[in-house]
Amino acid sequence: MANRHQSAIKAARQSLKRQERNRSILRRVKTFMKKVHSSVQEKNGDTAKSSLQEATSELHKAVTKGTLHRNTASRWISRLATRVNTI
Repeated sequence: MANRHQSAIKAARQSLKRQERNRSILRRVKTFMKKVHSSVQEKNGDTAKSSLQEATSELHKAVTKGTLHRNTASRWISRLATRVNTI
C-alpha cells in the first residue's frame, strides 16, 4: 500500500477498482468465447453463430470500457469467426 502522499494513496485505491472492473469484464468475455468454442466442437452451426454474435458484442463492450485494445478484440473476433465458418 502506498503511503506518505495522498495522491499515491488515491492512485492505489483507483488501481484496485480498475483491476476489479477489468477482471470481471475479461471473465465475462472469456465465458462467451468458451461458449463459441464449445458449440464449434459440437459442430452446432446455429448455436455457434448466435454465440459468436454475443461474444462479438461483449468484446466490443470490453474495448469501449478500455479493458481490451481494439486490435486484440478484432484479432479474437477474427479467430472465432474463422472457427465458426469451418462448420
